[in-house]
Amino acid sequence: MAIHLSDHFSYSRLLAFTLPSVVMMLFTSIYVVVDGIFVANYTGKQCLAAITLIFPLLGVLGAAGFMLGAGGAAIVGKMLGARKNEEARSTFSFFVAVTATTGFILALLGQYFLEPVAIFLGARGEMLDSSLLYGRICILSLPAFMLQFFFQPFFVTAERPKLGLAVTVAAGLSNMLLDALLVAVLDLGLAGAALATVASECIGGFLPLGYFALPNTSLLALCRFKVRLPQLWAACANGMSEMLMNVAYPLLMAIYNAQILRIANEDGVAAFGVLLYVSFVFTALFLGYALGSAPLVSYNLGAGRTGELRSLFRKSLCINAWTGLLLTGLSYCAAEPLAAIFTSSDRELTELTSRALKLYSPVFLLCWLNIYGSSLFTALNNGLASALIASLRTLVFGVAAILILPVFLGLDGVWLAWSCAELATLLVTVWLFQRKCF
Repeated sequence: MAIHLSDHFSYSRLLAFTLPSVVMMLFTSIYVVVDGIFVANYTGKQCLAAITLIFPLLGVLGAAGFMLGAGGAAIVGKMLGARKNEEARSTFSFFVAVTATTGFILALLGQYFLEPVAIFLGARGEMLDSSLLYGRICILSLPAFMLQFFFQPFFVTAERPKLGLAVTVAAGLSNMLLDALLVAVLDLGLAGAALATVASECIGGFLPLGYFALPNTSLLALCRFKVRLPQLWAACANGMSEMLMNVAYPLLMAIYNAQILRIANEDGVAAFGVLLYVSFVFTALFLGYALGSAPLVSYNLGAGRTGELRSLFRKSLCINAWTGLLLTGLSYCAAEPLAAIFTSSDRELTELTSRALKLYSPVFLLCWLNIYGSSLFTALNNGLASALIASLRTLVFGVAAILILPVFLGLDGVWLAWSCAELATLLVTVWLFQRKCF
């Protein structure tokens, strides 16, 4: 049975509508993790540390795609709710063109600045060579990478979340199969892992482009468009929290890496890489729900359905809270087997990583509210509140925690820092809910 943005959403209907987005984000995270598993088990912990070190730059370069996707989908969704369908399609088409053009420009700049940035992040010797090899190959697919994440919220806005899931599964399976072929069978090492990532991102970015370029039965399609600078500015302002998060988060990870290198050297960075992979998978559930539910908020905002907005808000809090409780328990109780997936050949590294996961586990009990809050305010076209949550999580509380706690607690302070940042941000998010929501 088809589910439309204009429907009333019970718990079951809400879960059914958001499930494709949740699975999509989960699958995206899993196939990123597969890269880490193959690299860790077939090329060694030095290469895993190199990927962990260069990952912040790749995240910064791709941040504009997140911004235009999240901010643009909120604007287009509101237009659809107000029955301005032609304007919505034209605006969507303009955003696609801007995203693709920005991707090509940033890919050129990324190749030029990759080495000095890698050195700034702490890469030296063989780690620098490995970071540059992986980074230069991955940057080739930056336009596709940006389009892939740009289209994810628009599939939901177009009432085609299952199609978005299918594209993500196709990209993910391609990445996994190519990892097995290029890394495990052909022994291409880090270059093979990077090539597998490039191929999967091209599938994830260009298949949606083809779908929306051809005639289709969804709410959105590419068409002739006018340059819409006011809407572009509004999308950038509204999606600024996603931009801040995707710029600030990699920068924060760079500070984490620097602190860990100072305290625990290469083993600590490798353990941190495993922790990030596990975190990607677990937080994907929250991110997927936020992605799937945001167009419902934008549509009902445009349609003036305040009662439905309140209902969606209450149900979303309940669903996310139970998910956070479950993931916290799983992260703590299954820390050792989760660590062993990546580090089974090094017992000492497995123990270090297991302890890191146990100390990090409270994050999942706290972060869901901040993730949902930031997405909710973007969907409500309140970019300022959304950006405040994103910047506090990373640039303010995140940086303060990682700089202060290791001074008193050593390496344990590194693993506990993110929970402290999430807790401090949560208090602000609750205050914003009381002041700004409905």
